[in-house]
Amino acid sequence: MRNFTTLKLIKSYTALTFVVTLGACSLNLDPFPDINANMSATQNAVAIEAALDSTDLDVARQVVPTITGTGYATISAQPARNINQKRLMAIRVARLDAMRELTEQVHGLSLSGQTTVVDAVLQNDTTRATVQGTIRGARTVRINPVGSDTYEVVLELDRDMIARIMQAVR
Repeated sequence: MRNFTTLKLIKSYTALTFVVTLGACSLNLDPFPDINANMSATQNAVAIEAALDSTDLDVARQVVPTITGTGYATISAQPARNINQKRLMAIRVARLDAMRELTEQVHGLSLSGQTTVVDAVLQNDTTRATVQGTIRGARTVRINPVGSDTYEVVLELDRDMIARIMQAVR
């Protein structure tokens, strides 16, 4: 689905570039030169704007969904003395786990691996995943207890916030 959306967006931007380029060209590529010879610059600008409106840019923007991140944490594993502190800590940990998942989706995940083979026998196989990035404006969708010992936190980022984050990174 993501590749289809990206392809559609690329096609839309290509159409936009083509229309703007044709509008800015001084070449006479008009198949009806006698009819459009008296077209003013304002009319030309209106025609370009109408052509831009007819592209799929708005549709492509609407297809981009908000992204969600879900985090889980157990209450009993928290290092607090009373149950209320453990619950609050579990909610905090679940929120951080959801932020990590959002960061993976926005900035990507870095993977590294190492395998040790001695005498054609696998001795050690390790994989390490790291994520690094900034997430701002994540909205809390819900905080739910799951079962008797776990909390679930769901966060989301809308497409405008994702664009702002990516612009700040660049």
